[in-house]
Amino acid sequence: MTPGARRPGRRALAAALLLPLALAACGKRGPPVAPERRLPAAVQDLRGTVVADGVQLAWTLPRIRTDRSALKEIRRTEVYRRLEDGPATQPTRPAILTFGGLFGPPPGIPGFDRVADIAVAEPAPARIQNNQVTYTDAQGLVFGRRYTYVVVAVDEQGRPSPPSNRVVVALAPPPVAPGGLTAQAGDRQVRLSWQAPATLADGSPAPEGLVYDVYRTTSPATAPARPLNPEPLTVTEYVDLGVQNDVSYFYTVRARAGAGGPEGRPSEVATATPEDTTPPAQPRGLVAVLAGQTVRLAWQAVGDADLAGYHVYRSTTPGRDYARLTPTPQPGTTYVDADVRPGQTYYYVVSAVDRARRANESVPSAEVSATLP
Repeated sequence: MTPGARRPGRRALAAALLLPLALAACGKRGPPVAPERRLPAAVQDLRGTVVADGVQLAWTLPRIRTDRSALKEIRRTEVYRRLEDGPATQPTRPAILTFGGLFGPPPGIPGFDRVADIAVAEPAPARIQNNQVTYTDAQGLVFGRRYTYVVVAVDEQGRPSPPSNRVVVALAPPPVAPGGLTAQAGDRQVRLSWQAPATLADGSPAPEGLVYDVYRTTSPATAPARPLNPEPLTVTEYVDLGVQNDVSYFYTVRARAGAGGPEGRPSEVATATPEDTTPPAQPRGLVAVLAGQTVRLAWQAVGDADLAGYHVYRSTTPGRDYARLTPTPQPGTTYVDADVRPGQTYYYVVSAVDRARRANESVPSAEVSATLP
């Protein structure tokens, strides 16, 4: 050490010793990652539809970050709404996310109100299925106004995504629920009819050209996902042919003011249970042959798929007063009547019976007779 030079201080010496250790602890060196690149990617597919209860929003949760790296988890989604007070032709203002600060505005999107905070683990009243979120906003909405919506996804570390695409929804009033829905069950079909609503949800008269959607479930507690009819109905009746016998179905109908208009509330539920009312074909080819002191009957088989069997009837008067000899339908196409007396003429017919809940019986076969000697 040269004369006059100052001895290094303890702090400088400690820093010199710790610097190599700190560099070694950093591992592989590389450029730092900008914090904004680690944010969740923005929702790209937000969409909104006017429904009976308000505005239904739907979107897909992001699976990547803004740098396109994998995103482990989205904890929640924030829904923002803004009332548009300008004309419909005026472009909507952008949505800019602010993170807040000591002297700045609170976290959020200036000009927007946060109307929902949806936790992925417990999303109710929203629904999440296969990464798809559905939420209905019904808070303080006014018919005839326009609203802009955006959503922000927040990851497990509390980092928010940029705002989603903006969706502007004009809240037009839907029709009130159709009235007088009836459901008449038939054989593998249900015939529906209802009354057209006279007003819209805001009390104004319903316009001409209302259309309808029919919904069906097999449980009154189940909400149907889509209507039965592929195209909107322009009439107040519908025949459902896609049903099974002996199954109970529950129906509702909703009205819309045109094919692209908002859908109103559902009608009252109507229930119907289709049942088989079609009898089997008439048995043919009945013959009666004496076999000792018995009468042996035989006939052609009926080809109905739901055939349960046959009933045999006998009378001592031609064409009437038949008594049934078979307590239950018999499966075969032959029958031996041993309860006969010599010198008596007997008249026989055969019918076919199906397996319906309330069995259907065919018209009787042609009559045949046999006389014991």
